[in-house]
Amino acid sequence: MTMTCTATQLIDDARVRVTRFDFAPGQQTGWHRHEMDYVITALTDCHMRLELPGGETAENKVSAGSVYRRQEDVEHNVINGGDAPMSFIEVELK
Repeated sequence: MTMTCTATQLIDDARVRVTRFDFAPGQQTGWHRHEMDYVITALTDCHMRLELPGGETAENKVSAGSVYRRQEDVEHNVINGGDAPMSFIEVELK
């Protein structure tokens, strides 16, 4: 059985939606498409395994405190590919 991470919405107003994601090892977001540009801030070291359309996978290691941004229309499933819990904050720009 596939286990889904915990997503906690922190802010949702006219300008941004801010969500905290917490993953135990092996947990995932489930497939989704981003409808807005977004910024990720890693709260812990994150060992992300990304499942991509077409069956591809990618491994990304993001250090705690690091940030990155992506544009809308990204489609993927994010999995904690490490052996420790991982957490990040996602800020979607409306």
